[in-house]
Amino acid sequence: MSKADRAANVAIDAGVHTDPAALDELTDAAEREKTGAGPDGGVLGYRPGRTLRLGVELRRQLRRRRTQLVLGFVVVLPFILVLAFELGQSSPNRRSGGFVDLATASAPNFVVLALFVAGGFLLPTIVALFFGDTIASEASWSSLKYLLAIPVPRHRVLRQKAIASGLLALLALVLLPVVSLVVGLLWYGSGDAISPTGDAIPFGQSLVAIAMSTAYIVIQLAWAAGLGLLLSVLTDAPLGAVGGTVLVAILSQILDQITALGSLRNYLPTHYAYAWIDLIATDIDWTNMAAGVLSAVAYGTVFALLAARRFATKDITS
Repeated sequence: MSKADRAANVAIDAGVHTDPAALDELTDAAEREKTGAGPDGGVLGYRPGRTLRLGVELRRQLRRRRTQLVLGFVVVLPFILVLAFELGQSSPNRRSGGFVDLATASAPNFVVLALFVAGGFLLPTIVALFFGDTIASEASWSSLKYLLAIPVPRHRVLRQKAIASGLLALLALVLLPVVSLVVGLLWYGSGDAISPTGDAIPFGQSLVAIAMSTAYIVIQLAWAAGLGLLLSVLTDAPLGAVGGTVLVAILSQILDQITALGSLRNYLPTHYAYAWIDLIATDIDWTNMAAGVLSAVAYGTVFALLAARRFATKDITS
């Protein structure tokens, strides 16, 4: 830029009270800046892998009040169940009956009850909350367009946020049985896991069954994670994405109770939600769990691919 051009700029900006010396320094710095293009066509020195790092996103999500309340409630829930039994159970350590009756028989039975009562509504809601809030929250805050303008590639934004949401959901899903086991050991002690059919599983073997049950629940809720991610891409309202996923879960559970649907119920995403109960037995039937894993992975994969395709072509205005 010539001195005449600089003088003209100074004259134009005279009413803005801009320091001419500062303008000269900024102009010289801009002229010395490297603006070459790299092999991928991006600005020389730009590395997409350095944008939106997973650790940064995780710390950001952990500082949110939403995440803290969810994790806090998961920790408090076993204590609420113990309080309910202490206030209402007159004959603890029963050895027969359903899951509620057997909850105080041992720590493993208490964990089974916690997973059983939370599996219908709470656990799908937790997964929906984390995944439905991924993209929609950024859009609602009007920060998504600025995030992409950094620039962060769209596929990286979706992937990093999905991974962060998955890790937080996994933490919540694992935290529930772990805390329930500790609370159960303190109140009801170690002992055999008693099934409603009368099977007794040794304490060590019951811990393996609980771990496998937790792993199954995590995989089975992949459909909720995929659907939450898809709805988060389709809407700018986080509540709509979370609520839509929870609504589908409730509707699926209602339809699953209609026996007139016959074999059509097998295609509902929540049909195999409680297949992990088969692990609390001496003779394990893997049929329902295998079908549940296949169904959840299929639903989750389809929803995730649809979300990725939609986000790649979506017009970002917020």
